[in-house]
Amino acid sequence: MRYQLLGRSGLRVSELCLGTMTFGTDWGWGADKHESFKIFDTYGDAGGNFIDTANRYTEGSSEKFVGEFIEADRDHWVLSTKFTLKDRNDDLNFAGNHRKNMMRSVLSSLKRLNTEYIDLLWVHMWDNTTPVEEVMRGLDDLVTRGLVHYVGISDTPAWVVSQANTIADFRGWNAFAAIQFEYSLLQRTPERDLIPMAKALDLAVTPWGAIGGGALTGKYLREEAGRVPKDSIRRNKHSSKIAQTVVDIAEQIGATPAQVAINWARQRQQVMIPIIGASKASQLEDSLGCLSFEIPAEQMARLNEVSKIELGFPHEFLKSDGVKEEAFGGMYEKLYNHRNID
Repeated sequence: MRYQLLGRSGLRVSELCLGTMTFGTDWGWGADKHESFKIFDTYGDAGGNFIDTANRYTEGSSEKFVGEFIEADRDHWVLSTKFTLKDRNDDLNFAGNHRKNMMRSVLSSLKRLNTEYIDLLWVHMWDNTTPVEEVMRGLDDLVTRGLVHYVGISDTPAWVVSQANTIADFRGWNAFAAIQFEYSLLQRTPERDLIPMAKALDLAVTPWGAIGGGALTGKYLREEAGRVPKDSIRRNKHSSKIAQTVVDIAEQIGATPAQVAINWARQRQQVMIPIIGASKASQLEDSLGCLSFEIPAEQMARLNEVSKIELGFPHEFLKSDGVKEEAFGGMYEKLYNHRNID
């Protein structure tokens, strides 16, 4: 295991993050406490120090398990959790990004985690109702009080994140150091705005869903039953073609499909720390095998080609030869742009 700086911060985190949404069986699936600890122990033995949970995961069981597992060496672990999602039905103020829920949710998480501080607090998703200034000032207050060390944001439009960090920077508040969103060979739409924004603002990316909910392991090619509908992004003709390519390349280079899928996400030209989860320790061991190799350039090119997407307007427009001709006086190819984020 190697380590990376968490975006614009000085925090040192392992190159893979352990996702713990599977810790607890409250939702009718996942790992019991014994198996959860085996997963945690496997990750720690591999050198991992970065754990991701949330107030909502398995009705709070995930936070309780994680808190117990890290208690013996709390300061070693980089503990991240989230707020935004509901802790109670039929009560609007028990969910959302607003200050009232933020403070309540964080205090509740601290109790479940049995800790005095959270290393990284994520805004779980944008609620489209709370003003950006309210969110950023509330997060800054939590950092000032020592309850939180760093802040990140998940599942939010790029323009909101850019606005939030700009406001925070100008007002001297703590800004987001990292961003989290779904990203995989099956879901490359973040390449339109989220990923270029993250690189430009020096935000670490901790993508979830790197193996496409299991689709990139090839399990749906084998017609294994699953909860995912056949017409979803993970089970259609295009996704099957991508998954088959992953399976073929894995066989060719002597890896497993899951390892290939994770490494495709890792091998971006920016800070990319995939979140890996498991319901069995053996599954995590397989995922951790991605650390022992890199996908060769030829195979990366095949994966990029089979999964490519249209970036759409204005990206395709601005990259067109005609526009470059007009914007650079016919000399685009002679200009070295050190700020190029492609």
